[in-house]
Formats: sequence, structure tokens, C-alpha cells
Amino acid sequence: MKRLFSHIDSTVLTMAGLRLLSASIELTAAILMLIFNDVKKAVTINSLLAIVGPVIFIVTMTIGIFHIADQLSYAKLLFIGLGVFFILFGIYK
Repeated sequence: MKRLFSHIDSTVLTMAGLRLLSASIELTAAILMLIFNDVKKAVTINSLLAIVGPVIFIVTMTIGIFHIADQLSYAKLLFIGLGVFFILFGIYK
């Protein structure tokens, strides 16, 4: 297994792993909604997903930005930060 992932950058592997974790959580939530078969419980489960999604997004972006930070100018890092801020602002407002 170690040989399989040896040619993949560890940062990319971590980011992809977080996305797989997020997908697993989403799939589990969908299955739970079907099992419970209740709108109130489905809304509750969906509200929990509203927390998980942005957290995974922020952590994944942070890992990626830290890895490429030395290759970018401060202005580009500022624009990336502003972009992330606007995405989160759009989600929550």
C-alpha cells in the first residue's frame, strides 16, 4: 500500500483524504436519512452537514495554501484569503 501512494505528494494525499472523509460523512448522512424516514430527523442530519462541509473546506484550503505559500506573493495570498472569505460569507449570509 505504501508503494501505491509513494509517488503522490503527501499534501495532495492529505487533501484528498479529507475529501474522502467528507464524502463518507455525506453518504452516511444520506443513508441515515433513509433509515429514519422522518423529515424532522432528516433536517437535523442535514443541519449537521452544514457544519461539516465548511470545516472540511477550510482545513483542506489551509493545508494547500500552507504548502504553496512560499511560491506565492503576498498579494496572491491576500486574494486567495479574500476568495475563501467571500465563499464562506456567501454560505452563511
